[in-house]
Amino acid sequence: MDSPPRSGRGATRNATPQRFNLKAREEDGDWRDAAEGIDGAPPPPRTTVTVERARTILTRNASPDVPFDRSLNAYRGCEHGCIYCFARPTHAFHDLSPGLDFETRLFAKPDAPALLRKELAARGYAPQPIAFGTNTDPYQPIEREWRITRACLEILAECRHPVTITTKSDRVLRDLDILAPMAARGLAAVVLSIPTIDPAIARTLEPRAPHPARRLAAVRALAAAKVPVHVSIAPVVPQITDHEMEHILAAAADAGARGAFFLPVRLPHEVAPLFRAWLDAHHPDRAAKVMATIRSIRGGRDNDPDFFTRMKGQGPWADLLRTRFTIACRKLGLNRERLALRTDLFRPPEGDQLRLL
Repeated sequence: MDSPPRSGRGATRNATPQRFNLKAREEDGDWRDAAEGIDGAPPPPRTTVTVERARTILTRNASPDVPFDRSLNAYRGCEHGCIYCFARPTHAFHDLSPGLDFETRLFAKPDAPALLRKELAARGYAPQPIAFGTNTDPYQPIEREWRITRACLEILAECRHPVTITTKSDRVLRDLDILAPMAARGLAAVVLSIPTIDPAIARTLEPRAPHPARRLAAVRALAAAKVPVHVSIAPVVPQITDHEMEHILAAAADAGARGAFFLPVRLPHEVAPLFRAWLDAHHPDRAAKVMATIRSIRGGRDNDPDFFTRMKGQGPWADLLRTRFTIACRKLGLNRERLALRTDLFRPPEGDQLRLL
C-alpha cells in the first residue's frame, strides 16, 4: 500500500518482500494507533541500528561487469534513501522491506576492522584493491558515530593496501588525513556519486544524501589534496536526469575530477515497484514515459540482470547516452588516464611477533 511521500525518505511504501514466501504484513497497528490525531499524519519513521556480528568482512565476486574482485561493506541498509538503490532487495534476506525498512532499520558491523585485519593476515593473501561503497554508502550518516569505515581505512593504511571508495557524502573529507598519504603512495582513489546537480530532484531522488554542491566541493577538496577522484553519474534516469549529463561532467572537470563514468538506472526485484510508486508520487506527468524509456534500454523489461548488458543498457537510448558521454569527456579532458593502484607495497598486519625488518 502506497503512502504519501514522507519528508526526508525516498520510498513511499514498506511492503513485505514476497520472493521468499514470507507472510505479507501491514504496518504495525500500534504504530498506527499512536499516530492518530497528530496533525492528521503519522510520525516520521526513526532510524535504528542493529549490531551485526559477521564472520568475514571481505566479499568476493567474479563478475565481468565490475573492475574489482573484493569489496567491504561496513553497513547494511542506507539512510541516504536513494529510491533507485540496487541494494534495497538485500533487506529481504532479513525479512525486512526493501522500502522504508532499508532506509530506517540499519545494520552496523563493528567487528569489521578486526575481521579485516584477520583476513589480510591470512597465509597466501594476495592484495588487490578493496572497494568500499559497492552496496551501501560507507559514509552514510551513521558513520559519524560508528566510525567503522575510518577504522578499516586505518588498517589498510598500516598495511599499505590499495582501496577505492564510492560515496555520495562529503564526509569522506574527514578521513583526508588517511587518504592523502595513501594516495601519495598510489594506494587510494575516491569516486563521488553525483547523478543530479538539481537540488529539487535530489531532494526526492536521494533525500538524505548531501547536497550536490557539497559533493562537488568534496571533489575539489580531494583533488587539491592530490587524491585521485572521479565522478559517477549513476544512475542516469531517463526523462528525469539524463539532460544533466554534460552539465555534471563540466562541473566535475572544473572541480578537478580526473574521470567519470555513468550507468543507466537499474531496477532489480523490489526496486521496480518502489521506483514506480516514487514516479507516481513525484513525477506523475511523465511516469509512463520514464518507464517506457527504461524498458527500451533494458530489452523490454523493467530490469536486465544479464552480464555484459546490465551495466550498459542496449538500444538507441543507451547508444545515445554513450555517445553524449564520450563526446563530453573528450571535450573536457576526462578519462585520459587509466587509474591503477599499487599492490606491491602490501605488508601483512603485524601479529604478536613484530617484524624483523
